[in-house]
Amino acid sequence: MKKILDLITEEVTAAFMQAGYEEKFGKVTLSNRPDLCEYQCNGAMAAAKQYKKAPFMIADEVAALLTDNAMFSAVDSVKPGFLNLKINETCLASYLNQMQADDKLGVEKVAEPQTIMIDYGGPNVAKPLHVGHLRSAVIGEAVKRMGKFMGHEMIGDVHLGDWGLQMGLIIVELKERKPELVYFDAAYEGDYPEEAPFVIAELEEIYPTASAKSKEDEVYKEAAMQATYELQNGRKGYQALLKHILHVSVTDLKKNYEKLNVSFELWKGESDAQPYIPDMVDKMKAGGFAYESEGALVVDVKEDTDTKEIPPCIILKSDGASLYSTTDLATLVMRMEDYDPETIIYITDKRQELHFKQVFRCAKKTGIVKPETELKHIGFGTMNGKDGKPFKTRQGGVMRLEHLLDDIKEQMYAKICENETMDEEEARKTAQLVALSAIKYGDLSNQASKDYVFDVERFTSFEGNTGPYILYTIVRMKSILKKYAETGKSAEGKAILPATSESAKGLMLELAKFNGVMENAFSELAPHKICAYIYDLANAFNHFYHDTKILAEADADVQASYIRMLELTKDVLETSIDVLGFAAPERM
Repeated sequence: MKKILDLITEEVTAAFMQAGYEEKFGKVTLSNRPDLCEYQCNGAMAAAKQYKKAPFMIADEVAALLTDNAMFSAVDSVKPGFLNLKINETCLASYLNQMQADDKLGVEKVAEPQTIMIDYGGPNVAKPLHVGHLRSAVIGEAVKRMGKFMGHEMIGDVHLGDWGLQMGLIIVELKERKPELVYFDAAYEGDYPEEAPFVIAELEEIYPTASAKSKEDEVYKEAAMQATYELQNGRKGYQALLKHILHVSVTDLKKNYEKLNVSFELWKGESDAQPYIPDMVDKMKAGGFAYESEGALVVDVKEDTDTKEIPPCIILKSDGASLYSTTDLATLVMRMEDYDPETIIYITDKRQELHFKQVFRCAKKTGIVKPETELKHIGFGTMNGKDGKPFKTRQGGVMRLEHLLDDIKEQMYAKICENETMDEEEARKTAQLVALSAIKYGDLSNQASKDYVFDVERFTSFEGNTGPYILYTIVRMKSILKKYAETGKSAEGKAILPATSESAKGLMLELAKFNGVMENAFSELAPHKICAYIYDLANAFNHFYHDTKILAEADADVQASYIRMLELTKDVLETSIDVLGFAAPERM
């Protein structure tokens, strides 16, 4: 289904061409003065120079040709040369009826669906998720859902940090505590136990303890480095331990990501990319791309157009060890071999921008990815507390993500219980949905690249630009629809009628933007644009609701039209929040 702006542009363009001007001048946009008009065209201003004619004269000619056009209720030429347009109410109602009849609410599936991979997890195994993991998970899940809604095949990969010194540290600390375990017997030839020798709580305590020891005890650190080396070079007992670490850690990670309503198609880690490194390095050397610099193996990635220095991409350190850049490049080799995606999107802290610039350039230069493969990095800003510093616990430590979720859920539960309309089970479920909306909307409503203040009090408010406000609006609609159904009436098969009030038309104009918003938000990988839209739509609905006696309307056809418009608004809002990764309860 064509976007309404495109349909209007077609009519205005035809008028420009009929008047003897080029079609490029007929582009229509949303009005930046909604008090004067709904849409505008500034083409006459641009055409004036080319045709050596006063812009208002061009605008007058085009306006005259559009005066009797059925699409418009008003076309005004305004000096110095603007075209102000208002859409015909019958035409607008017809557009919404087509939207309502469409499974995708007017959003066209992309003509050429792509396979798109998204790297948006990045947690380290054996460590709990903390608030620093929130943004990549929430933004990544929204981008994945946006792409899927547009018709692409989306593959999300958690990309676990499961390689390097942290594994050696865990092994050494475990060996100190339980030296009798068979994993530490190099001569052991039997099968290793299926049950892990630790639970998640122990594992999460082992790593920070080991990390702290290594900073004070050089011998301990050397032992950890040796254990890491032996693990990476195939020592069976250590590899069996790694499997246990991964299983216990991933089971816990899945549980916590599930609370966030975040999921991944792939649970690959840095360890999965390791087998690809030797061949990748050999090809880089053979192709003349990689060379030694101060003992390290590097690839130059600077370009003539660079305005600032871009350092070489380091492939191997002087001791032959790999780095994040090595692992990321080897992961690209693996992804191209397994999935051959057209696009790969990475979602990380924006401070990693230089790293990804180096990796992307190296991957293109060395042929790891095809020339046409798109590599994109969404760099997000920091989630800060009210003091403007990175969000912490009251004690000043890094807050675990599950604790943040539980805290907000308890606040929402307390608010819901104040109404005394639900039993405990329903109140708990509702609190969980509302808390998730507060967290996700609070994050996603900000442009990803910007830092923002995580203000729990504001985000959990039922008023203003918040997730709970959006949910409350949806619940209000569900209540009206339920009361309408209880009267025994049905609006099924009825049409949305032309608006007869300013608030009704305002709501209809917002609804008509939906397909354009979804298309634009995904093309720019900008979930905040969906948030801005649904906030405007919720406001438009609430204005209409306060202005209109929906259930008291005497005319059955008019009332049915209102109900159909409510149903469409609810569907658009629920579809939008599902794309953003949260849902609405039945009551609040």
